[in-house]
Amino acid sequence: MKNLIKVVLSLLIMTGVMFAETLSQSGEKDGYVVKFISNKPLVVGNNEVFVTLMQDEKIVQNAQMKIKVFMPEMPGMPYMEYETKAKFDSEKFVAEVNFSMGGTWQYHIKFRTDDKKVHTLRGSVNL
Repeated sequence: MKNLIKVVLSLLIMTGVMFAETLSQSGEKDGYVVKFISNKPLVVGNNEVFVTLMQDEKIVQNAQMKIKVFMPEMPGMPYMEYETKAKFDSEKFVAEVNFSMGGTWQYHIKFRTDDKKVHTLRGSVNL
C-alpha cells in the first residue's frame, strides 16, 4: 500500500512538472515595453530569466537593470527578498533569480536609461 501511494504521488508531481508553464509576462511603463520571460518553468531555487526592453519598437541596450523578487511577511513566515542585476546579452537582459519557496512572489523590474529616470514595472508570479 505504501508503494502504491509513493507511485501515485510521484506521478502527480511529474504531471505537474510536465504541464508547468514558462514565465511570459509583459507590460508598459513610461513609453517602454517590457517582456519578462523564462525558457523553463520557474522552480524553487535558481531560475534564469530574461527581460526584453523596447522603446518605439527598438530594443534598448544601454539600460541599467535590477530585478527584485519578494514575498511579503505572513503569519509565521518572515519577509523574503532576492535582488540581482540583469546584464544585456544578445537583444535581452539576463539575470538569475532565486525563489526560496513556492507561493506567490511579487517582482519589481527597475531600469534606468539615458533619461536618468528610474522606471519600475511591478508584477507577480506563482510557483
